[in-house]
Amino acid sequence: MALLSLLNIAALSVAIVAQTPASTPPNSYPHEYEGQPAGDYSPAWQNYFEVTEPLPNITFDHTRNFAGNIGVQREGHPNNTLFFWAAEKSNGSLTAEDSIEPWGIWLNGGPGSSSMTGFFWENGPYRIQPDTSITKNNYSWNTLADYIWVDQPVGVGYSTADTDGYIFDEDQMGRDFMGFLSNLVKVFPALATRPLYLTGESYAGTYIPYIMKTYFGLENPPVNIAKFAIGNGVLASRQVAQFLPVLTSIKTYPQLIGYDQGVYNYFEEQSNLCGYNVSLTYPQDGLIPSVPYDIPNIFPWSFNTPPEEGGQEAPPELALEKRSDIVKRNMTWLQANGTIDPFYRCDLMTELRLYAFNYSTPYIGTAFDFYDMTNALSPPPAMNGTIFLGDARTRKAIHAPTSKDWVSYFTFPFGDKGVLDPSPEPMVFLTELASNASSEIAIQNTTFGGIQGFTKQPSTPWYDDSGVFAGIIHQERNWTYALLDGAGHLAPMDKPEAALTFFREFILGNNATGLVADDGVVGGENATLARDYLRGSDEIFTGSGSTQGSYTFPTETRSAWDAFMAAKETA
Repeated sequence: MALLSLLNIAALSVAIVAQTPASTPPNSYPHEYEGQPAGDYSPAWQNYFEVTEPLPNITFDHTRNFAGNIGVQREGHPNNTLFFWAAEKSNGSLTAEDSIEPWGIWLNGGPGSSSMTGFFWENGPYRIQPDTSITKNNYSWNTLADYIWVDQPVGVGYSTADTDGYIFDEDQMGRDFMGFLSNLVKVFPALATRPLYLTGESYAGTYIPYIMKTYFGLENPPVNIAKFAIGNGVLASRQVAQFLPVLTSIKTYPQLIGYDQGVYNYFEEQSNLCGYNVSLTYPQDGLIPSVPYDIPNIFPWSFNTPPEEGGQEAPPELALEKRSDIVKRNMTWLQANGTIDPFYRCDLMTELRLYAFNYSTPYIGTAFDFYDMTNALSPPPAMNGTIFLGDARTRKAIHAPTSKDWVSYFTFPFGDKGVLDPSPEPMVFLTELASNASSEIAIQNTTFGGIQGFTKQPSTPWYDDSGVFAGIIHQERNWTYALLDGAGHLAPMDKPEAALTFFREFILGNNATGLVADDGVVGGENATLARDYLRGSDEIFTGSGSTQGSYTFPTETRSAWDAFMAAKETA
C-alpha cells in the first residue's frame, strides 16, 4: 500500500494576484533537435535526451542530466507533452538495465507552476542565485536517488499543448501523467519496476491524489509507486486550505499583528464565526462537517502565484488605509463584537495580509513574501529563472521547445485563463487511497487502515543530521505526518538540510520515530508539542532583495504574548 507522507509547515502560503480576462490558450509543440530518433520512444532516445552541451554558468562537476519533452499519449493531441529534467544519483544509475534502486519524481503546484522552481530553488542539483549565478546544491534529492522534475499539466513551463488540448479536470491530468510515464519507461526501461517515490508540494496535494486514483484504476500501471509524499499540500477545499489556517499562522508568527492581543481576539472570533474553529480529537470522534464558504469576490487571489512573483505590495485600493480616517485603536470593525466583518467576510487571509502591510512592524509598506513569514525583505530575494531557461544555449542543451518561452507560472492549466479547477477536492475520494492546519483536518477526516484519522496527536520531536530540532513527526497505519520547524511554503528551500533528512529517513527510509506501536510511540510524546502550531522565530529579517538586518520585538512584549497565549490554551 502506498504511504502518504505529509511534509507541512505552519505558515500562510498564498498571495494576492491580479485576475486577467479570458482569452485563447496558446498553441505549443516540442522541437525536433538534431539526432532525434525516428519512431516510438525506446532506449535509443537516452542519448538524445542526455544533456551533453555546456549549460551557461554551470562550471562545477555534476552527475549526468537528461531532459526533454515526452508525449502523454492523448488521442488526437500528438503535441501534448510533458517536459522533464532528470538528474542521476551517480553516473549511469538512471540508465542501468538491472537496477532495483528507488527513483523519484517532483511536482510543483499552482495549478500552473513549473517544477523548475523545485529544480532550481528547492531540491534540485543547481541553485540559481539572485544575481543569476548558479551554485551547486549540496542538499539536492538526487544525492539519494535518481530524480526527475516534471512540468505538468500539459502547457505548464516547458510542457506543450495544442490550443484545444489543455486538461479539463484532474482526472484528465491523471490520465495524461500515466501516458507520460508509459512513454518514459520506454526510454528508461528499468524505471518500470524500480520503486517510484512520487513527491510534490502545494497544489501537488491535488495532483498526486488524482494521479494515484488513476494509478490504482489501471490493471497494469506503467510504474511501481512505492510511496507518495506531499509538502504543504492542497488536499481539502479552498476555505480549509487557505482561510481556515490564518489563526494558526498568527500563533506561529504573532509579529504579523504586532503581538496585539486585541487584534488576536478579533481574528479568533472571526475564525469562530466563519466556522473555522474545527475541533480535532485523537482518535477523531465522527466526520468533520464541511467548512462554509463565505468569501467576497472583491479580492483577486489564487494558489497560482509562484513564490518568485509573490509578495507584491498590496494594491492601494485594497489596503486598509482606505479606512485611515479611523484611528487604529478606535476601529470598531477590528474589535470582537460577535458579528462577521461585512467587508472582508471570511477572507481572513486577505484581512491579515493587509493588516500586516499597514500596521505591523517590520512588514509595514513592504512587498513581503507570504510564502516565508521570517522575511520582511522588500522586495523579496529574486527568483528569476527566465534568463537561464530562456537562453538559447540552455534551450538547445535541454531539448526544450522553441514554440514557447518558459515561464514559472502559467495561467491556462484548465484551458481558459481565470477558470478554477472544476474537480472535487481529493478528500472526496481519499479514504483508503492512501498549511499544516488544513492537512491535519484532512488527515482526521480520512479513514485509513480501518480507522478514521490519527489515534494520537502528533507530538514526537525529530532532529536533522546536525542534531538540531527539526520539528514534529508522527506515523500511523502507513501514514506519516511531519511538521518542519521554521520552514516556509517551499520547505526544501527554507530548510534544505531538514528536508533532505526527512526525505532520507521517512520517505526513502523506514525510520520508526513517531510510529504508534502497541507499547507506545517510538521516540516518545512531548506534551509541549501537542498543539496545532510551532512558534516561529522571534527574529524577522529585513532588507531589500537580500538580508541586511533583522527586527525583534522587545522582550517584555514577547513575554506578555506568551502569558496571553498560555492563558488561552489553559482556559
